[in-house]
Amino acid sequence: MAVNVRFSCSFFCLFSAVFLEDEYVSLDMRFDEIYGNKAQINALRESISLGRVPHAQLFVGPEGVGMLGVAIAFMRSVFCQDSDSSSCNLKFDRLTHADLHFVFPVAANAKVKSKPTSTLFLEDWRLFVDKTPAGTLFDWYQQIEVENKQGQIGVLDAEEITKKLSLKSYEGGWKGVIVWQADKLNAAAANKLLKLVEEPTEKTLFVFISNHEDHVLETLRSRCQTINFSLLADAEISKALVAKGATQEQAKALSVQSNGQLSRAMHMMNADDVPFEEWFVSWVRTAFKAKQNKGSVVELLNWSQKIAQVGRETQKQFLLFSIDLFRQALLIQYDLDELATYKPQSAFDLNRFAKYVHNGNIHLIISELESAYAHIERNGNAKMVFSDLSLKLTRQIHKAPILAS
Repeated sequence: MAVNVRFSCSFFCLFSAVFLEDEYVSLDMRFDEIYGNKAQINALRESISLGRVPHAQLFVGPEGVGMLGVAIAFMRSVFCQDSDSSSCNLKFDRLTHADLHFVFPVAANAKVKSKPTSTLFLEDWRLFVDKTPAGTLFDWYQQIEVENKQGQIGVLDAEEITKKLSLKSYEGGWKGVIVWQADKLNAAAANKLLKLVEEPTEKTLFVFISNHEDHVLETLRSRCQTINFSLLADAEISKALVAKGATQEQAKALSVQSNGQLSRAMHMMNADDVPFEEWFVSWVRTAFKAKQNKGSVVELLNWSQKIAQVGRETQKQFLLFSIDLFRQALLIQYDLDELATYKPQSAFDLNRFAKYVHNGNIHLIISELESAYAHIERNGNAKMVFSDLSLKLTRQIHKAPILAS
């Protein structure tokens, strides 16, 4: 279903802008300020210029490539084109437009102890979007300090959105809902939002965003126009980093290491990553020694207990980091150094480590890491998962290469 795009905004915009908080200033939320995603942006611009846009869209792609920024820029273009643009744009800059609603995964924390909904986390949300414009779910859980929980979008959120959309637009124009991480909708919430998408109120737009399209309710997917996003080009990431204060040389190096994810490049630039490399080096060194030194098994179990105490999202990110580092080592092993983009942040010698990663063990190691990730995602006992993974690594790291026949 498409809706005719006609724009208006009430004079109320002019007055409400005076009361906006100065601390909320979101960057890179206009089409012209977004790095990369040019084909997707051009398609959205064309639909607006033609006067027809789908009432429900699903943005699908890798994490950390800025789909949320594109969604906000799209809503801005629709809402502000023929309204009092200065007032409307100011509200979008600060994510305080009364007719733009956000839904995202939440969980109880120290501040919100029960019945969490997106509305109760709006202050954190604005800070998150401002601080990490291409932020991931991991970044969001860190922001609201629920790393040891699995956030979700529950039925209370769906009920709140239903009520808000049943009301007349505050600004007299469009209403919009951005559902970030739509694959985190539980069944009840997804079905309630499905009804809204099937029978939308006049001048209402939905944008669903997901890194896992196959986890989104199939009937919801079928009622949305899907726009696919891809990893960003190194040049686009480099330009974004320079705009954030990096030198040309630093930006170029970080963009190569980012694997097409602006969020990853920003983390490396700000040096605020969890010490994954330190954990990894300690882990593989201890696993390597365990064959000759049985006391190292105790060290591995202690390491596993330490990792089990951090949040589940941090555990998942560490497993993804480990998968990537083993693959990088394999590239070096087969003289494809130019494709290995990881630069150690310590004295860790990746080239020396690469000698122990080869065709005889890489598939086994990656399989075990992926299995551990799946168990953690399903709330498996973290201490048991990492202990089992560590003991298996002690055997796999010593396997001999498979010789060509």
